[in-house]
Amino acid sequence: MRPAWIPVAWGPKMLKLERFRGFIRERGLKSTRQREEIACWFFEHRGHVNAEQIYREVREAMPGIGFSTVYRTMKLLVEAGLVAEGHFGGGEARYENLSSHHDHCICTGCGKIIEFENEQIEQLQDSVADRFGFLLRSHRMELYGLCSACRSEAG
Repeated sequence: MRPAWIPVAWGPKMLKLERFRGFIRERGLKSTRQREEIACWFFEHRGHVNAEQIYREVREAMPGIGFSTVYRTMKLLVEAGLVAEGHFGGGEARYENLSSHHDHCICTGCGKIIEFENEQIEQLQDSVADRFGFLLRSHRMELYGLCSACRSEAG
C-alpha cells in the first residue's frame, strides 16, 4: 500500500529519487541538481552501464558535468542500496537498477549481458545450501560464453 504522503502520480523513479534524497540528507551531504540529474537518468534506464556511458548520456543534458561527479554519484547510489555494482569477468564496474533477483549470461566476445530468472536454479541452490546446513543470504550467478551473434560471426 502506498503511504498517504506519496502522490498517486509518483512512480518507481520518484520513489527511488526520494529515497536517494533522504540518504544524502542523512549523510549530511549537499543535494545538487547534478546528482539528481544523474540519479533520474539512471532510474529511467535498464541494463548494465559503466560510468563512462552514464557520463556521455548525462553530459548531453548537462554539458558542464564532470566524470568524477558521475562516478561519485553512482557510488552513493550503490551505498544507498538503490543500485547494484557488478564487475563482470573482473572488468570495470557496471551498474544496474536493483530489481527482483536475477542472474546473468555474459558474452566473452562482445560483452553483452543478458539477465534471466530460473526458478529451478533457485530451488537447486536452496537444496544445496540445505544439504550443507548453510543459511543462504544471497548469491550471484554469472555464466560466461558466447552470445548467438558472436557464435554466428565465429562461424
